[in-house]
Amino acid sequence: MPIIRSNRWSLKESEATPESVYKARRDILKKLGIAVVGMPLATPASASIFDAFTGKKEPEVDNRRTLQTRSSSYSNSSLSLTPEDKILKYNNFYEFGTDKSDPAERAKHFQTDPWKVNVDGLVRNPLTLDYDDIFKRFPLEERIYRLRCVEAWSMNVPWIGFPLAALLRQASPNSDAKYVAFETLYDPKQMPGQANRRIGGGIDYPYVEGLRLDEAMHPLTLLAVGLYGKNLAPQNGAPIRLVVPWKYGFKSIKSIVKISLTRSQPPTTWNILAPNEYGFYANVNPKVDHPRWSQASERFIGEGSLFSSRRQPTKMFNGYASDVAQLYKGMDLTRNY
Repeated sequence: MPIIRSNRWSLKESEATPESVYKARRDILKKLGIAVVGMPLATPASASIFDAFTGKKEPEVDNRRTLQTRSSSYSNSSLSLTPEDKILKYNNFYEFGTDKSDPAERAKHFQTDPWKVNVDGLVRNPLTLDYDDIFKRFPLEERIYRLRCVEAWSMNVPWIGFPLAALLRQASPNSDAKYVAFETLYDPKQMPGQANRRIGGGIDYPYVEGLRLDEAMHPLTLLAVGLYGKNLAPQNGAPIRLVVPWKYGFKSIKSIVKISLTRSQPPTTWNILAPNEYGFYANVNPKVDHPRWSQASERFIGEGSLFSSRRQPTKMFNGYASDVAQLYKGMDLTRNY
């Protein structure tokens, strides 16, 4: 489907946040003598209540390398973005723990090289990508996307990656393929949340996700390998993750090792765990509330603490309605949440 190149969904300068350092919550809690224990299921309250605390942390060594990208109509260099340090420190990646600071702390030594991504199922040309293929097989481009978490917070992220459609076209789906299933690495030795249900939020691993084939082939759907000009940090889903900007963040599965084309709708982790709360489609929709909180507005991760963070109205399809609404024409988006 052709994309209109006018960047009509691009963020305005007034909607973005200037660069600054995100304050680590765990250090403050430790200073106060409060134990930090992972919660099985995060809610907006549990995800953000400690954001009111601020503190300083010693600078850490960044071993990520710079990536070369080509120009893209999805990039707008004039925009000020969610600070890189916040993107690195505020994550949902339950394989490393349920607190927002856990992934950055526990994934420091996560090994992403060597790596294999298998593309199989209902395809004419099964593929295996190694670590070098992830970065070199397809031209990389920067795309500035909104990221909307189901917990009602959001960021603006300059991803680096390539269209999922480019990979799927090489695999050549056959006529029976209707869906695309994804699977995260299963390695309990490296991922403590997989080894310990308390740390990992009670999830049955490996983490799995899925899209309809037309969603997967949409030009906005990205396989990201970096952000802010460098390859992904482990806590952000290194070495390769999915980014579907019009859906809630849990659809954008991290550290992918398997992509399979299927005839039937594949199971997805959060839909298995709580089907009344997390549907297969997970389209951002301000008119369809989560059973435990409203989705009408979101807390933008920006400057300062929780109390200084800006709340803003949630946009239908996260601001990408003009590009993707036709994918769901005639569907009941309340039932198909």
